[in-house]
Amino acid sequence: MARIPEGDTGYVLNLATKSQAFRALEGAYNARITLQAGYTTIRDVENEGSDYADVALRDAIQQGLADGPRMQVATRAIAAVGQYNPFVVSPDLTNFPTGAQMVSGVEEARRAVREQIGHGADLIKVYADWNHPTLTVEEMSVIVEEAHKQKLKVAAHATTPEGIKNAVTAGVDSIEHGHHINRENLETMKAKGTFLVPTIGLIDDMIEAHKNDATAAEERKGIDAFLRDIQQEIEIARSLGVKIAAGFDAAEPDSQGKNANELVALTKLGMTPLDAIRAATINAAELMNWQDKVGALELDHYADVIAVEGDPLADITLLKRVKFVMKGGKIVKDEISSHALAANH
Repeated sequence: MARIPEGDTGYVLNLATKSQAFRALEGAYNARITLQAGYTTIRDVENEGSDYADVALRDAIQQGLADGPRMQVATRAIAAVGQYNPFVVSPDLTNFPTGAQMVSGVEEARRAVREQIGHGADLIKVYADWNHPTLTVEEMSVIVEEAHKQKLKVAAHATTPEGIKNAVTAGVDSIEHGHHINRENLETMKAKGTFLVPTIGLIDDMIEAHKNDATAAEERKGIDAFLRDIQQEIEIARSLGVKIAAGFDAAEPDSQGKNANELVALTKLGMTPLDAIRAATINAAELMNWQDKVGALELDHYADVIAVEGDPLADITLLKRVKFVMKGGKIVKDEISSHALAANH
């Protein structure tokens, strides 16, 4: 019998062994370290099977019951039946939890988005593909229609040219990942004002972690080609004027609070430090439709400030070591004053 891949079984174990209460507490911990890392406002673009725990966490932070960034949450996400995690569960376990809300057909898709909005979603996440296109243009179109009625954005996981095309045709507001995007898709995204959120930080982290491994030459060649493709895609997107927002795919527990790795990765693939910072501030605020509140140091915006020791335009990695964080005018981290006080003693 073939061995089940570890990654799949790890996902199944998370769903099977962690209660909703535990997932919410785990989220509270992750929110705190993300704020300490200097991220005062975030999207949580799907909660991987924790039902509506992200709504509870968002509200707890708003009420001062937990420390964390302001949050826009996508809740359960929407995927085609049988086309999202978990993939290795016995069909006998008919009530086993899934990583997203599974739908088949236009009316199921419509009902799912209405349910999620009714339970507090700030945006909707769809899976346009999973190795191959999954949700149809028609299914995604009704999701977009229902979300846009209530002025909510729709984010689409999409990594295949056809999946990306389907999602953009349906009218989604952002393409998440988009690692195999082509010029035609990018031109359509520019015309429609669709954002690209590349999420390459996690890929870069994995490459760095294994760069000294005895990786087979063919495997290494494939990784290098993949990175070159992503770099070319980002270059084309920038040349066309497609809006790019920074989004970090913190898929593992030890990735939490390391959002700045995304900005470092973007500069490795050709963006300037200033453009990477704009992707995480001004552009990200526009994608969230909160440009009148966050993303800039301007009148009538929240007083959100971070500080680092040095010039991040000269060394973007300084953003991985934030020393001071203010959220909404309240200091939530201050290693600068404490260091100065210690020095005076």
